[in-house]
Amino acid sequence: MPFKFDFDVANRILLCELDGHVTDEVMKDFYKISAEHMAQIDPKAGIIDLSAVDSFKVSAKTARDLAHSAPTISDPERIRVIVAPSDHVFGMARLFQMTGERTRPNLHVVRTMAEAWAILGVQAPHFELLAVQ
Repeated sequence: MPFKFDFDVANRILLCELDGHVTDEVMKDFYKISAEHMAQIDPKAGIIDLSAVDSFKVSAKTARDLAHSAPTISDPERIRVIVAPSDHVFGMARLFQMTGERTRPNLHVVRTMAEAWAILGVQAPHFELLAVQ
């Protein structure tokens, strides 16, 4: 499975983890499905963890197109974090961040989950599996 969703009920954080080989199609599918989960549970924050990605073949065009689309979390004030340890994935995440800055002013791109937890001010999250896609 290329992605899964976990939810921390106490902190209302949706954690989306992608793994393996991520292509344009996988990313587009992920974006659509994550938007559906966000609408259903209305989290106060969301994290996309790309730490387990082996191959990231997402084009700059797809990153820009997704950044121009409606945000998966409708409230622009809610915090979003993308965890992207590798240089290439980090660069693509920054492209997405800069392109979508107007509609996602609280989007942060970091290298580690520790940085994500620091931004969110969470010390002991407890996640339960929501869905595997």
